[in-house]
Amino acid sequence: MSSVTFLFMFVTILAIVFLLLNFILAPHNPGVKFFIFALVYLLLDLEILVIYPYGISVYDNGIYGLIVVLIFIGIITAGFVFELGKNALKIDSRQSNNYFYKSKKFINMFNEYK
Repeated sequence: MSSVTFLFMFVTILAIVFLLLNFILAPHNPGVKFFIFALVYLLLDLEILVIYPYGISVYDNGIYGLIVVLIFIGIITAGFVFELGKNALKIDSRQSNNYFYKSKKFINMFNEYK
């Protein structure tokens, strides 16, 4: 078996395992905040994609290219700070803190009938 065939088989099996784990462990009803967080991540990821060509050709760019990239980074940073101010990146937990109280109440309900 060649190494390329092994690589394709390994990646396919690994992808299937991760997909099955995702179906088992992932939350099945995510809230709107989750999607807002995903969109913010996507925008910051696209920022890296836009800045990458400047980083590759940094020796060929002049001061104009540097100024354009710095302005772009400044605009993205200002948007990120605005999102932090609006608490767009805060995901509230839907887990209950009174689980033990409810379980004690449930157990005591059966003890009362004895």
